[in-house]
Amino acid sequence: MSETIRVDIWSDIACPWCYLGKHRFEAGVAAFNETHPDVRVEVESHSYELAPDTPLDFSGSEIDFLVKHKGMPAERVEQMLGEMTEMAAAEGVTFDFTRVQHANTQRAHRVLHLAKDQGVQAAVQERLFRAYFAEGESMSDPEALARLGAEAGLAPDDVRAALDSEAYGEAVQRDITRAQMLGITGVPFFLLEQQYGVSGAQSAEAFTGVFEQVLELNRAAAAAAGDPDTAGDPAVAESAAQ
Repeated sequence: MSETIRVDIWSDIACPWCYLGKHRFEAGVAAFNETHPDVRVEVESHSYELAPDTPLDFSGSEIDFLVKHKGMPAERVEQMLGEMTEMAAAEGVTFDFTRVQHANTQRAHRVLHLAKDQGVQAAVQERLFRAYFAEGESMSDPEALARLGAEAGLAPDDVRAALDSEAYGEAVQRDITRAQMLGITGVPFFLLEQQYGVSGAQSAEAFTGVFEQVLELNRAAAAAAGDPDTAGDPAVAESAAQ
């Protein structure tokens, strides 16, 4: 009988750890499915804004933003981003922070909710991550978002309409409110089966191990479904970020 593990993921397009974490998570899923081909990992992505106070018309590089937002010396920011670039490259993920245009990601999140409704959320999210971190695309530019969405399966006119949609704006805010209720203070954050939390861009091996544990817990819960003395209470087990 086919089994399912549900995973809800909170992330932000402007978060490099989220982009890297997405690839590590997917590698973990692939490795898990090699040994458990009948277990489906069902994923839904949710909105989170790391810097919601960024103006929609902000003009500047990632270095400019971090120097002002974090109060860090430019030299330290450049060193930190260089280290991140090297680490990601070793895992097949491209960062080019010399091209990144820091942006408010509210509009990008609306596009991701449209993509979820149309069944192409994963493809659109990957396209936006790559466009932002490797190609210097602006996540605040409606025409850029329409073009990028089209490349990943959305109709450009649907993307433009989503940017002005109150319903999609409310959907983004609901995700953020739920994150606050769950006590999420950083992303990426992975919630498995509505019970077990994993914080940070963990390794592919760590994700595979978590899937194994959750599968065992699901099976134990199913076996004990008629016995309240052994079913136990749900628990949230957070692992530390890198």
